[in-house]
Amino acid sequence: MKLTFSRGKGYFLTLALFAAAVPAHSETAEPLRQPVAKGAYEMAYSPSQQALYVATSGSRQLDKGGVVYRLDPQTLAITQAVHNDLKPFGAAINNKTDTLFVGNTLNSAVTAIDVKSGEVKGRLVLDKRPRSENFRPLAPRELVVDENTNTLYVSGVGEESQIWVVDGDTLTLRHTLEGLGKRATGLALDAAAHRLYATGGDNELFTFDTANNKLLAKVKLAEGEHFFLNISLDTAAHRAFITDSKQPELLVVDTNDGKVLQKVAVPKSLAVLFNSQRNEIYVTHREAGEVSIIDGKTYKVVKTIKAPTHPNSLALSPDGQTLYISVKQASSRKQEATAPDDVMRVAL
Repeated sequence: MKLTFSRGKGYFLTLALFAAAVPAHSETAEPLRQPVAKGAYEMAYSPSQQALYVATSGSRQLDKGGVVYRLDPQTLAITQAVHNDLKPFGAAINNKTDTLFVGNTLNSAVTAIDVKSGEVKGRLVLDKRPRSENFRPLAPRELVVDENTNTLYVSGVGEESQIWVVDGDTLTLRHTLEGLGKRATGLALDAAAHRLYATGGDNELFTFDTANNKLLAKVKLAEGEHFFLNISLDTAAHRAFITDSKQPELLVVDTNDGKVLQKVAVPKSLAVLFNSQRNEIYVTHREAGEVSIIDGKTYKVVKTIKAPTHPNSLALSPDGQTLYISVKQASSRKQEATAPDDVMRVAL
């Protein structure tokens, strides 16, 4: 499968020229914000390529496929556009093999891209059942990679959610983890401990042993109306940080026993990312148009970043000193956004 590349003409050239004029960042620098494309979702950082990759699904009405953009992590200038015949949403990278995996949610598939060449290495359809008016195949959402075993884990969201265990080299299905119930969305991996964590739509936290693909624990985190969306781990302290899109709080959970250690008062949340090098937690609040920076020791919000309209996904530089935020424009199924989505660069 051959990819085509396109470097922007007038529009992207303007971006590049503008970005090149931005001065070097310092601790007090204002966040840099650049438009990229419609439908910007998840990001992944490649240290070997010194590049930030952004999965974009394009226009809902006009674009059949999507594009993975390669950005300069300093200026956010677009340096490459990797076109895909399917729309990419989720993203994860194996830096040992220089392979970027993107989830094709609408097609129940995952695609592997060589970040050095930009070539598609392969694709796997994870749920081959046909879509109909009364049935939707499971939708790939979150992707995480065990770089040591070159194993890709993908959450499949539906009424009977699953987690697909995929061989990252051959792009074949190794195993399927079942019994997660409806709308199992969040996914996080502690590769060293052989533990995989997932959130379910019934307010549950699932713990799997990746050495034998066995369910170890299923814990009810809360009663009432919640939707625990995403997870990030502090593996050293055995903590999981879990966002809630229904209630204004972030859960801090002990991964040893599933007990809730803290409820951090923040607006309703979407993405979460733990920075072990600074002992900080970053959380996007889609409705509020903000990103919280939370002290990992005191659980206090130490800073709020304004990121209108809808801050979405998060990524970190390898040294933990730069935060990247994808920011979506206001849109709906009836009224598509008229401007491209943005990426923000924040010096921490």
